[in-house]
Amino acid sequence: MSRTQLLDREVGTAMSALSAAAKKGLGDPVLAELVMIRASQLNHCAFCLDMHLRVARENGESEDRVQLLNAWEEAEDLYTERERAALALTEAVTVLTDGFVPDEVYERAAKQFEEPELAHLFALITAINSWNRVMVSRRVAPGGYRP
Repeated sequence: MSRTQLLDREVGTAMSALSAAAKKGLGDPVLAELVMIRASQLNHCAFCLDMHLRVARENGESEDRVQLLNAWEEAEDLYTERERAALALTEAVTVLTDGFVPDEVYERAAKQFEEPELAHLFALITAINSWNRVMVSRRVAPGGYRP
């Protein structure tokens, strides 16, 4: 079954604007990439993983942190408490197994992020989950990202 590789220009522009605004408002490009990589791992989005792994490395992210992100809870010495709180929130928003983000996950993040940063973090998680779904549902293969 073939899938379209096209994305409506207006939709793509709107999604890109949301992603850019959320990333800018978060103010930490390395953390933003970690969040986008983790959500993409959970959603099995090869295109987004390829893209965000490249961007993270270009921004100076270490190979150890990138390679162990899938096991960030066990590799806790590699990630700050702020990063761990963001990753926990990413997983809770991405999976939503109980239909909501658990209070303890939200509170953990709220302790690490000022309210505007937290709002941007939620927006970033929502944006990457939307991108993952758009790319996975159309079966867009990795390797097509061009900076």
